[in-house]
Amino acid sequence: MEGTTTAGRKTSEPTDEQSLSELTKQLADQASSLAQKEVELAKAELALKGKRLGIGAGAFGAAGLLGLYALGALVATAILALAIVLDAWLAALIVAAGLGAIAGILALAGKNKVEEGTPPVPEQAMESTKTDVEYTKRRAKEGRQ
Repeated sequence: MEGTTTAGRKTSEPTDEQSLSELTKQLADQASSLAQKEVELAKAELALKGKRLGIGAGAFGAAGLLGLYALGALVATAILALAIVLDAWLAALIVAAGLGAIAGILALAGKNKVEEGTPPVPEQAMESTKTDVEYTKRRAKEGRQ
């Protein structure tokens, strides 16, 4: 609300001042409204990001499936290429044995990495924390004496 001076000019000061309780109530109402709007904005943003993540995951899934088909076609090509020189059954057996050997090597490598990662506990951080606690206890005892 704008007030007027005796000369009739408008000023930026309100003519009647609001009480502190009214101003506090307005501030609380505005803060509550702002918080609600922020929550609504966060929900909308998360929904949009969730939709994009879902589409991206679907695209990755489709890529993985097509990659698997491509690998199957590549295996068939290897078998057919060997079948030019060898009998078809022997070519298929050689390719299957090669794939089995690669799978075995990858399985052993994966097993070793899993064993290195277990148990999934931050051992160094825990040890460091224990050392810090012991040091603090020792310093506290020294300070009391």
